[in-house]
Amino acid sequence: IKGMNANLLSMGAVDFGIIIDGAVVMVEGLFVALDHKAMEVGMLKFNKLAKLGLFKTKGAEMGKAIFFSKLIILTCLIPIFAFRKVEGKMFSPLAYTLGFALLGALILTLTLVPALSSILLQKNVKEKHNPIVIFIEKIVTRLFDFVFNHQKASLIVACIIMTGSFASAKFLGSEFLPELNEGALWVSAEFPRSVSLDEADSISSKIESDLRKFNEVRHTLVQVGRTNDGTDPKGFFNVQIAVDLYHQPEWKRKITYDELVREMNDSLSKYPGVVFNYSQPIRDNVAEAVAGVPAALAVKIFGKDFNILDTSATKIYNVLKGIKGVEDLGIIRNLGQPEFRIELDQQKMATYGVSTSDANAIIEMAIGGKAATQLYEGERKFDIRLRYQEPYRLDQEDIENLMIPTMEGNKIPLKEISHMTILTGPAFIYRDNNVRYITVKFSIRGRDLGSTIKEAQDKVNAQIQIPTGYSISWNGEFENQQRATKTLSQVVPVCLLVIFLLLFVTFGNAKDSLLTIMNVPFALIGGILALHITKMNFSISAGIGFIALFGVCIQNGVILISVFRKNLDEGMRLDEAIRNGVISRVRPVVMTALMAAIGLIPAAIATGIGSETQKPLARVVIGGLVTSTILTLLILPVMYSIIYRFIHNRKNRKLIAKLS
Repeated sequence: IKGMNANLLSMGAVDFGIIIDGAVVMVEGLFVALDHKAMEVGMLKFNKLAKLGLFKTKGAEMGKAIFFSKLIILTCLIPIFAFRKVEGKMFSPLAYTLGFALLGALILTLTLVPALSSILLQKNVKEKHNPIVIFIEKIVTRLFDFVFNHQKASLIVACIIMTGSFASAKFLGSEFLPELNEGALWVSAEFPRSVSLDEADSISSKIESDLRKFNEVRHTLVQVGRTNDGTDPKGFFNVQIAVDLYHQPEWKRKITYDELVREMNDSLSKYPGVVFNYSQPIRDNVAEAVAGVPAALAVKIFGKDFNILDTSATKIYNVLKGIKGVEDLGIIRNLGQPEFRIELDQQKMATYGVSTSDANAIIEMAIGGKAATQLYEGERKFDIRLRYQEPYRLDQEDIENLMIPTMEGNKIPLKEISHMTILTGPAFIYRDNNVRYITVKFSIRGRDLGSTIKEAQDKVNAQIQIPTGYSISWNGEFENQQRATKTLSQVVPVCLLVIFLLLFVTFGNAKDSLLTIMNVPFALIGGILALHITKMNFSISAGIGFIALFGVCIQNGVILISVFRKNLDEGMRLDEAIRNGVISRVRPVVMTALMAAIGLIPAAIATGIGSETQKPLARVVIGGLVTSTILTLLILPVMYSIIYRFIHNRKNRKLIAKLS
C-alpha cells in the first residue's frame, strides 16, 4: 500500500508478542468464563448447554478493552510518523509495518478468534494450572499481600525508585543513532591544496601500503581527485580509500572497531599536512548529505570576508582539539590557491599617458593569450590566440618588465604603473543559503554525542567572540538529534492527551483514566535501567522503544482496572475486588509481557550488520516490561485503593463537589 521495501529495522523490530497478545487475552478470558460456567452447572450439563450467549457477552466485554488497548498502542506510533528527513526515512517503515500488523491482529482478534473459540471450546472445558503458572501466582499473591498491607511504605519506596531512576537518566549519554558496523572503512585524506597529481599519487600509494599492513584489512582501493559522479569540485588534494575489513569474528586480535581506527590514525600521523577522516561508505554519504561536508559533524562559520572566516575557524579548531572524544579534526578551508595579483595605479597611468584597455590587453596577451582570429574546420571553429613565449612570462620579474605602450608612442615597464603581489586566494567558495562559510569538521569516538557537543558549544561560546555579521551553526548528526528530539518533545504530549481521551471514553471517568496513564512511569524505570546495565546511550532508537512501552504498559493497566471495576459492580468490597482482580489477571498480564519480551530477544542479542539500531529499542522494551509488569500488579492496585477511598470519603466528596 505504501510502496515501501522491507528492511532489517522494520521487520526485525516488529514484536510478534505485542501483535498476538490481544488474541491471547481474548482466548484466556473466554476460557476462564467457560470454566467457571462448567464448575457452576456441572460438566455434563455444561456440555449440553448452548454457549453462544456466553461467548457473545464475554467476547464483547473483553473486546472493548482489547479494542481500546490496541487503539492506544497505535496512537503511540504517532510520534514516529511525525519524524522527518533521516529519522523519518529510517523509522517510518517500522511504524507502518507495526501499525498495519496491529490493525490486522485487532480485526482477527475481534472476529476470527471468538468464532474459532465457539467451535473448539464446546465440551469438557476445564482450566488447568501448570506448575510454572501456579508458582508465579503464588509469588505474586504473597508479594501483593505484603505490599497491600503496607500501602504507604510500598508507595514511598516505589516513588523513591522512580525518582532515582529518572534522576539517573541525566547520566546516560546521548546520540542520534548507534553507529552501524558496515564491515568496511572509508578513509578520506586531504592534502595541501597546491599538491601535484604525481605527488598525490605517490603519497596515496604509501598510505594504502600502510593500511594493508593491518591484519584486519582484506583489501583497499584508492581514488585520487574528484569522485566518479563528478558532483564534487575536488582537486588532486582529495584522496579517498575504501578499506574492506574481514568480519570481526575472524580478526586475530581482540580489538574493537574504534581501537583499530585509532591504530590506523597513529600509523598515518607521520604524513605532515595531511588531514585524515575515518568513516564508513554508507555513513559517509549520509553524513555528507546531512552536513553538506564530508564529515559526521561540522561547525560552519558564515560571513563575507575570507580572512576573518579563516581566522575564526582556526580559533574554533584550537578549542575543539582540547576536548575529549573529538577526533578527525580539520578545517575545510576556502583559501589555499596561490594567486599573482596585478593592481593598476590609475594616477601613474594618467601621468605616463597609459590607457586601462591597453594595459589589460598586454597583460591578457602575455599571460593567458588573446584571440586574434578564428580557424574553421567544417562546422567547428577554434580561436587562434596570441601569447608571449614562456621565457618572457616565466616569473614575477618577467611580468614586471612587460612593456606597455603610451599615448605618445613610448613604452614603459608594467611595474611602473602597477603594484604586484603574490598571495593565497580562495581555491573554493562554499555557500549555504547564498552565504559564504568555512567548515571545521570532526568526528566523535569513545564518548557520547550529546555531552561532547555540549562541552564544545560551551567552550566555543565562552572563548570565541564572532564579529558582528558572522554566525556559527552546528551541523551533522547533532542537527539530526536536535530535530528528532524537538519533534518528540512536541508530539509526545499531544499523544498522551489523545491516549487520555481514549481512556476516558473507555472508563467514562477521569479517575481511572489518570490511574492508567500513571502506569507509564513504571515502564520508564525499566527502560532507563536497561540502558544503564547494557552501557548504551540514549538514542532516537531507544526513544522509540520508550514510545512502544507506553502502549503495552497502558494495555496492562486497562486490563487490571477493568477487572477492579467489574468486581466492584458485582458488589465486592474494595479490598476483595482488588485482590481477586490481581490474582485473576496475573496470568494474562504476565503472559502478554513475556510474549512481548520473548519476541524482542532476537533483536536485543543480535550481533550482525545493522543490529546496532535494533538493540536499544529491544532492550528498552524488555527492561520496561519487567518493571511495568511487577509494579502494575503490585503498586497500581495500591494507588487505586488509596484514590478510590479518598474520592468516596464523605468529606472529600463535598470538597470535590465544591471544587467542581
